Amino acid sequence: MTIRVLIIDDSATMRAVLAARLSGNPDIQVVGLACNAAEGRQLIKELEPDVVTLDIEMPGMNGLDFLDKIMTLRPTPVIIVSGLTQAGSDVTARALGLGAVDCYCKTDYAGSAMQDGGKLAGMVRQAAQVKVRRRAAPEAPHMAAPMRAVSASGGRSATRLIAIGSSTGGVEALQVLLRNFPEDCPPAMIVQHVDARFAPAIARTLNSVSPATVVLAEPDMPLKRGHVYLAPGDDRHLMVAGTTSLHAKLRPGEPISGHRPSVDALFMSVAQRVGADAIGILLTGMGADGAKGLLAMHQTGANTIAQDEATCTVFGMPRVAISLGAARTVAPIGRIAQHAFS
Repeated sequence: MTIRVLIIDDSATMRAVLAARLSGNPDIQVVGLACNAAEGRQLIKELEPDVVTLDIEMPGMNGLDFLDKIMTLRPTPVIIVSGLTQAGSDVTARALGLGAVDCYCKTDYAGSAMQDGGKLAGMVRQAAQVKVRRRAAPEAPHMAAPMRAVSASGGRSATRLIAIGSSTGGVEALQVLLRNFPEDCPPAMIVQHVDARFAPAIARTLNSVSPATVVLAEPDMPLKRGHVYLAPGDDRHLMVAGTTSLHAKLRPGEPISGHRPSVDALFMSVAQRVGADAIGILLTGMGADGAKGLLAMHQTGANTIAQDEATCTVFGMPRVAISLGAARTVAPIGRIAQHAFS
């Protein structure tokens, strides 16, 4: 099946470059080019593309506001085309939180105008497999209840560590999850599959909504209550180390389950070091990373939770974990904190 793509960018040169990078792929068809949000909105209605590439900085309505409208009115898989300034990275992180499925750096491959090694085409193929939802639909009914549940819970002291894994759609899901964490939660570690260049901005975005403090993990960083540690996203696996006192470990290595950092690497280390005193949470994502690690945690007696199909952007990683019998609980994203802390 041919994937139909609409390109929205205010630069005629960039529109041509993106179109050229996709046109050589027989399974991808560029069906339209738009220079701003107004034109893009009309073409989305007329053409009903499978995937949209969207620039952030555009005259009139910017890409972030337009993305919000797309996800609210006509949910469509969107790939953000972004620069690498700090401001651009912050906006891209916010876009991922609004439901964009991936981000493509327009400054990459600048020296080879028409070639990028198939990077954009690969993103388009993955985006075409994504099920997008109307934004905020799963969390709205449950925002109050999980907060009461976690604040009233009397069993939190037994939990020494929370380990979380996510991929496609994960930034959006993590915002919902962490918003419902208590301020004094046990230390939590997150592996989210994302370009390392956007990880600091994602940490800032998550920190802005979480009662707990969200930071990027660093080597040998002590794990403290009330803190959430996000993997830097570079070529190092995030793991837990220590026995009496726990600390973060970042180590180079081959990809595990196709990823580096790998959710499986984190979960396996938690199963070994923390055992039954841990909580494992596996969220939306393509593939199977984290499924075997969640099973290992489950087998040690840890509380293991998988996001349900209805609220996943991609029901891949949780689906495999559930099929293995790794998840003690399957829950919508808006209720996972309640199950973790009650």
